[in-house]
Amino acid sequence: MSKQLSDIKYSVLDLATVVQGYTAADTFKRSMELALRAEAAGYTRYWFAEHHNMIGVASSAPQILIGYIAGGTKTIRVGSGGIMLPNHAPLIVAEQFGTLATLYPGRIDLGLGRAPGTDQVTAVAIRGENMLVPNDFPGDVQRLQNFFSAENAHSKVRANPGEGLDIPIWILGSSTDSAHLAAALGLPYAFASHFAPAYFKEAIAIYRNNFKPSAQLAEPYVMACINVVAADTDAEAQRLFTSLQQFFMGVITGKRALLQPPVDSMDDIWNPYEAEAVNQMLAYAFVGGPETIRQEMQAFISETQIDEVMATSHIYDHRAKLRSYELFAAALKGHTAD
Repeated sequence: MSKQLSDIKYSVLDLATVVQGYTAADTFKRSMELALRAEAAGYTRYWFAEHHNMIGVASSAPQILIGYIAGGTKTIRVGSGGIMLPNHAPLIVAEQFGTLATLYPGRIDLGLGRAPGTDQVTAVAIRGENMLVPNDFPGDVQRLQNFFSAENAHSKVRANPGEGLDIPIWILGSSTDSAHLAAALGLPYAFASHFAPAYFKEAIAIYRNNFKPSAQLAEPYVMACINVVAADTDAEAQRLFTSLQQFFMGVITGKRALLQPPVDSMDDIWNPYEAEAVNQMLAYAFVGGPETIRQEMQAFISETQIDEVMATSHIYDHRAKLRSYELFAAALKGHTAD
């Protein structure tokens, strides 16, 4: 039976975007306000992604931001989307998230990615001589699981706090590689369709077809991350969307900047080749008024049968960003936002 909008959970991915004219300190305060609004609107999770050496993205230390948001909220789950595991020793991650889960029991998620979350030069600065060692992402995930297990109590190396705690692990993916791992380990799978849409359908098919039940998960569970720009009208949403288009143009050209204000037209900003490249990356961007969002999301859910959607919204004006998340939640619930 085809899923309906009301059947799926909805969550937030916060890239801690720094907008033109503001600072990282402003960004973090705004993240707290958004998290409180999201909690009130019924969002399930609030995740931060790990990025480095990006002037417009302030989430270089997601573990700290997770603690900040979890401490200011009451019920919403808070986690990583994700921790880039090649940058960290599994024991350190186990201890950090064990500490978070001890402070905020039953509310912490640990999403794991295999990419460095940055460019190669910065990756060398993070990992040093470890860059010369082949990355063993599957092995590191299993080492993490072992540190969290009660059975590790008799090991010479233990995660305290962390051992014996129920900390859900998610596998993140932007290609098909991680789909195989998530399926083999029986873990929930979150796909970065907000910037890597090309492999989304193939990856979730691989995951579902090869899934093996585990102690954490009996059946496949797919979460899709998408871009959302919702406003009271289609025209207003399309104008707000130009900030995101400028952001992605910076990604493809290497000319990164703080999030720019919206513009009336992108025609004078990009050329046709840049526009095509950006539009390909933004294939899963849902932009419009409430009815447009509702119709496009229903079509997306019917086609992909996802279990959860995670919305990320690069919107310059903070009030408009809060409104976008409010309208998106209302659309999924079949309500009208005031």
